[in-house]
Amino acid sequence: MNLARLALAVLLGGALVALGFACSNEPGGDGRRGGPVTTITAPEDAIGEELMLALSQAKNFHHKARVYMSDGQLAPATESVRKILAIEFPAGAPEAEDVRLDARAMLAKLLVAQGTVDAAMSVVDEGLASATRESFFVANLYTVKGEVLQAQAELLVATGQPGDAERAREVRKQAIVAFDKSIAINEALQKRILGEP
Repeated sequence: MNLARLALAVLLGGALVALGFACSNEPGGDGRRGGPVTTITAPEDAIGEELMLALSQAKNFHHKARVYMSDGQLAPATESVRKILAIEFPAGAPEAEDVRLDARAMLAKLLVAQGTVDAAMSVVDEGLASATRESFFVANLYTVKGEVLQAQAELLVATGQPGDAERAREVRKQAIVAFDKSIAINEALQKRILGEP
């Protein structure tokens, strides 16, 4: 069990709590896969209270935003997501980057829904610039970048100004590049997880 997996479980509302024990399906001493084996969590895999509190806050703001969104209240939903970005995480916690990238993806979608497409692109670009490693969350942010670019292209077409149709085609090409980047990151991560070269 590692911190990123535990953080993801916490973010997704999982009921996993590190209480000093973790279950794994490790090969038995004879090389066969056995049933679950209880092992003591290694100190480097233990999650501190400060990090748990930060993750809990992020989860609550995320849920609060979802409730506002389900009621069509996009402005308070946006404010809840912005509060996730302001949470203080322990220094060096990789979960902080993941939480912030996830929040930026959600914030960008909310901004597009409110018609502030340029602001949405700024949120995405800031997130991508801050990323220190490839992850599912970076890939997702590239997907959202593609969606924002699609929205920009639609706005260009809607204006009907001279040259906007050609500009919209160029923006759509940028969207494809963003989607391809997301696909490439996810494929690389899958290969790494599966131990493929």
